Amino acid sequence: MNAIEIRDLSKSFRGLYALDHLNMTVPVGAIYGFIGENGSGKSTTEKLICGHLVPDGGSIKLFGKDYKDAGVRVRVGALIENAGCFPNSSVWNNLMMQAINLNLQNPQKEIDRVLQIVRMEDSARIKFKSCSLGMKQRIGIAMALLGDPALLILDEPINGLDTDGMRIMREILVDITKNYGCTVVISSHILGELEKIATHYGIIRQGKMIQELSAAEMESRARVFVSLKTEDMQGAKNVLRGKFDKVKEEDGYLRVYDVDDTESIVGYLLQNGHVVSEIQKNKIGLEEYYVELMAKKGNA
Repeated sequence: MNAIEIRDLSKSFRGLYALDHLNMTVPVGAIYGFIGENGSGKSTTEKLICGHLVPDGGSIKLFGKDYKDAGVRVRVGALIENAGCFPNSSVWNNLMMQAINLNLQNPQKEIDRVLQIVRMEDSARIKFKSCSLGMKQRIGIAMALLGDPALLILDEPINGLDTDGMRIMREILVDITKNYGCTVVISSHILGELEKIATHYGIIRQGKMIQELSAAEMESRARVFVSLKTEDMQGAKNVLRGKFDKVKEEDGYLRVYDVDDTESIVGYLLQNGHVVSEIQKNKIGLEEYYVELMAKKGNA
């Protein structure tokens, strides 16, 4: 069973499509990285899944049931845009108001549970307005986790966070899926961070899903390259272009794409009077994979 199955989902605003017959599949237990440029339809999709918007057409199923089913709706938690907290109330009181709103049994125990998950047990009495951005994002996740949802929808939760804040957020999201059995859909522009935790990806453009793949599939499709340095970078580049199809100078290195045989490259350069001072094998990461995919679609 999949946590989310979307088929031919469409949504327009003032006659313009925000989503154009979108298809999307999120397996149970996944951390699904939802990727796309601004205005591509990510937030619209998440709001439709959460029932904040009404689709023009298509279907949304959550855990095999229609997304409007009351039994499945209570299994969804979300943090879209911001936590919606009262600034002068404490973290604890904000969570308590939400717990009461959800009519939760034993709300104090549930608040203790979610505060522990987001590493904020010692910050419960702090006023929301006094919290850092990272803390506010974690409070929003805590509110979304009230009631122990099986599906968590997060819209840009790591944007604006410092290095330590992003690390904590990564740990929390992995913990939620591994130890609490929750499926997570997370949109983000920080692809390097997303790559560290995502198990699956959906890449959306102009309201259409252009590719869905697992992290393992992306790893197998990602182009390999060798990066190297020599004393005469321009001369070495000219030599390499005589033998290899794609050679580029990027970030202070020469990159030779679609090859991983470092010995042959070193030997070839040496034969042509160039000594390699540094060389290593690499694979294109998520960000470069995304940029290349967008370039291909743009030229299609």
